[in-house]
Amino acid sequence: MKDLLIVKVGGSSISSPDLKLWVASMEKAARPLVLVPGGGPFADVVRRFQPVIGFDDDAAHHMAILAMEQFGRALASLGDRLVAVASMEAIRRELDAGRIPVWMPAKLALRAGEIPRNWSVTSDSLAAWLAGQFSGCSLCLIKQLDMPEGSTLDAISAAGVVDSSFVKLLHPETSVYVAGPSDLTLAAKRLSGGGVPGRAIPRSTCLLYTSDAADDSLR
Repeated sequence: MKDLLIVKVGGSSISSPDLKLWVASMEKAARPLVLVPGGGPFADVVRRFQPVIGFDDDAAHHMAILAMEQFGRALASLGDRLVAVASMEAIRRELDAGRIPVWMPAKLALRAGEIPRNWSVTSDSLAAWLAGQFSGCSLCLIKQLDMPEGSTLDAISAAGVVDSSFVKLLHPETSVYVAGPSDLTLAAKRLSGGGVPGRAIPRSTCLLYTSDAADDSLR
């Protein structure tokens, strides 16, 4: 779908006063937009009790995806255009209607054999996978930290900003942006103008000049 933007809202934003401001900004988006919820404290409960109860990684993976759906349900209640959906057909239908789908990932992600069923996959990787289902789509990850100038996908992966499966599940044609707290001020303006908040993150240092120049044009 032309100009589609996938926005992953980190679960760590649940306790931030910025969350509702991000939602309000995304409601102003002029381009088609799909929200992917993080797991946040709901997934943290799964991590905490796995060693206590002793369930395996496959069960933990399923439970963490359900944790994303819990946050997703909360997100969908915060905006007038937001609606919870589970299938590709529903995503396209709601986009055509001018609404913003909030992806409930269990139905699709749990039957996708290419997605590892362990803790190497978080909501970042699932957002990357979803973006790969749409040709030429862009992906924006909303984080609670700002990316320094010169950041690359390899660097943020090595630093643990995204999980270890993110780059593997990212489609080569997907453009990646990371938006932090300092990007919120201009987020509504960028989205209402068809842009993307945050800093463009190239795959390697050889693309830094081009990507930074493109990013600066949006500031």
